[in-house]
Amino acid sequence: MSDKAVSVVLVHGGFVDGSGWQGVHKILSDRGYEVIVVQNPTISLADDVAFTKRAIASASHPVILVGHSYGGVVITEAGNDPKVASLAYIAAFAPDAGESVETLIANPPPGAPVPPILPPQDGFLKLDSGKFAASFAADVEPGLARFMADSQVPWGVEALGGKVSSPAWKSKPVHYLVAADDHMIPPPAQRQMAQRAGAEVVETPGSHAVYVSRPEAVASLIEQAALVPAE
Repeated sequence: MSDKAVSVVLVHGGFVDGSGWQGVHKILSDRGYEVIVVQNPTISLADDVAFTKRAIASASHPVILVGHSYGGVVITEAGNDPKVASLAYIAAFAPDAGESVETLIANPPPGAPVPPILPPQDGFLKLDSGKFAASFAADVEPGLARFMADSQVPWGVEALGGKVSSPAWKSKPVHYLVAADDHMIPPPAQRQMAQRAGAEVVETPGSHAVYVSRPEAVASLIEQAALVPAE
C-alpha cells in the first residue's frame, strides 16, 4: 500500500506506449507513491479519455494526472474528473477549448523542426523509423531509441484531430516541464502553452522523450505537483 496521500496517473502520448514511463514509475513507487500507468490506445481522444478516467477511478487517493506529448490533450479533458487534484504536463500539448494537436501544429514557427510523420495509412500515423531517434529520442540510449522506433504504436488520425471541450487547466493547479531540446514540439510552443495554462514551469535539457531519458527531472516535477493541496 502506498504511504503518500496522492496517487500518480501517467498518460503516454502518440507513437509509444506506457512502458516508457518505467523509470519515472520506479522512482515514484520507491518514494511511496501509488503509480498507475495508462495504456491508452491512441485511436481516438474520447477512448483515451475513457481509459484514463478508469485509471483515475481505480486510484486510492486524489490524483496527480500526468501527460506526455499528446497525453497532454488527454489529461486536459480527463482532468476535469473531481478526483484529480493537479495536472503535470511533460513536453506536452495543453490545448484550449476547441483545440486539438492538429490545430496546434497547423502553423509551425519558421525554422522549427518538422516531425518526420509519414502519410497516414488506413487512418493511422507513424514516424519515419530512420528519423525517429533524432526527432523524438535524441538523448535516449541508441539501442533503446531504435527499439522505440521499431515498436511504434500507430497513432489514430482521429486522436490527432480530437478537440478538447473544457480544459481542466482552467480550474486545476498546473505544472509544466519544458524539454529544451525537443524536436517534436518546439520549446517556444511549450512555453507559450504553459504560460497560457498558468503553469508553474520547470525547464530541463532533454529531447521529446525526456520522460525516458531524464526520469529524475520528470519525477521531481511530479512531486512538486503533489505538494499542491487539493481544493
